[in-house]
Formats: sequence, C-alpha cells, structure tokens
Amino acid sequence: MTEDPEPAENISGGTAGGGEAAAFEPGDADTRAEAVVDRLGDIYWQKAYGGRDGFECLVRTILSQNTSDVASQPAHDALMDRYGPDGEAVSAAAGGDLAESLAAADQQELAETISSAGLYNQKSERIVALAERICEEYGGADGFDEFVKTGEPNVVRETLLDMNGVGPKTADCVLLFSGGRGGVFPVDTHVHRIARRMGLAPADADHEGVREALEAAVPEEKCGFGHTAMIQFGREYCSARKPACLDDPEACPLADLCDQVGVSPGTGEVVDPAEAAGD
Repeated sequence: MTEDPEPAENISGGTAGGGEAAAFEPGDADTRAEAVVDRLGDIYWQKAYGGRDGFECLVRTILSQNTSDVASQPAHDALMDRYGPDGEAVSAAAGGDLAESLAAADQQELAETISSAGLYNQKSERIVALAERICEEYGGADGFDEFVKTGEPNVVRETLLDMNGVGPKTADCVLLFSGGRGGVFPVDTHVHRIARRMGLAPADADHEGVREALEAAVPEEKCGFGHTAMIQFGREYCSARKPACLDDPEACPLADLCDQVGVSPGTGEVVDPAEAAGD
C-alpha cells in the first residue's frame, strides 16, 4: 500500500491558501527557532491566519487526519456541496447551518460523501457526533464560531480537546485558522520531525513537547506561517527518508541552522531523532 501523494504546495500556503499576506520587519532573531521561521518566511510566505468558519475548519481538519491534502480536499468539497449552505441534502429546518445539517445527516450517506479521505466510517461518525454536540451546546455553527474566535484561548483549546476525535493538532489548527490566535504552532508529522531533527526541540519530545518548545521560542505573530511554511519545507527539502542534505550538504537552505539529529550524510543513514539521541 503506497502513501497518498502530497500536492506540490501546502494547502494553506501560496496566494490561494487562505490567510492574508503579512510582512515583518527584519531584525536579529532572539532564538534559533525564530531564525528558522524567518528564513522559511523568506523562502515561502509570511502570512496572518484566521477568519475561517470555526465548525467548517474543525470538520476540514478531521477529514485531513491520517491522510494527505490530495485525498482530504475532495472529501471536504464533496461534503460542502452536499451539506453546506446551498447543499443538495440541506433541509429547510437546518437553515443553511452546517452543524445542523450534519447533525441530521445519515451517517452512511456522509461516509460515502467523504470516502476519498480514508477512514470514512470513523470520520463520518465523529463528524455527526460533533455536529450534534455543537448544536446542543452552541446552538449551531455560528455560536461555535463565536466561541472559537472570542473565547479565552486556553478554554477553547481544552474544550476542543474534550471532543471525541479532536487531538492537539486539530485543536490548534482550529485556533489558528479560524480563531486567528497568535502564539499557536500546530504540530503535524512534518513539524514534529523537522523541529527535532534541527535541534529546535528535544530529540525525544512528543508532539506536545515540540509544540511547547516552538511556541516558547517563536514570536506569537510568526507561529502561524512558521507552521505552514515548515510543512512546505518538509515536503521539498526535509523529508522523512531522504532529506536534501543527505546527498548534498549545500542543497538545504537551512543547513547552517540545523543540528542534523538522526541524519548522517557520511553513511547515508537516517533515523528518528529519538533513536539517534538514545545511542
């Protein structure tokens, strides 16, 4: 079974990836992590995120779990075509509210709709259950959106983490892309690998440990694009099995900022940073 291919550009990057272009005054970085993010911003983009609908963002992130953008984006589009404000399966009672529409959805029909995302039975069950909870506790998608955008960030995060199927990365993505909260650096597999490989976080840190290390070392306003640009860097240069520096030390634009934990160009060996630290 082959892995889903990833698109050339991170879904949240480039000119079509949402957010607004932002510029930060050049200056001396206070930490190496900030220097890395500054360099990534020069290579890719500097953006400020926020403004997406909270519940749609939550659904979109759940669809992306354990799969690639190539697989999850069509599932999101199909879901919105069927259950969104103008969707074919929206009842008059839902009034165009995505949470109400999904709370009333037939789970098997929803599973078929999002089948391209993989794990569609599990994801459809979670989405329906979350929609029911959002309707019960916030009156629908609009009330939930207001909570995400105006609630105290720690309270919003803990509330999201209390929801079935919502882990730290999903919660942080909602805080960032919907709430526009500064100081939130979501950690996916790319960020987890790169931060430890570069020595920006302890080699044996779990995802939460990496998040804490990055959020402590990167200015609040730079965390959002630091997250999306680091994913792009992982796709182009710092892949799991064959980072660019393995064949050519000069090939990586961040080589001077990297500790190469777990990467041995001399032998061609690449291991998880935690394994290298344990040697």
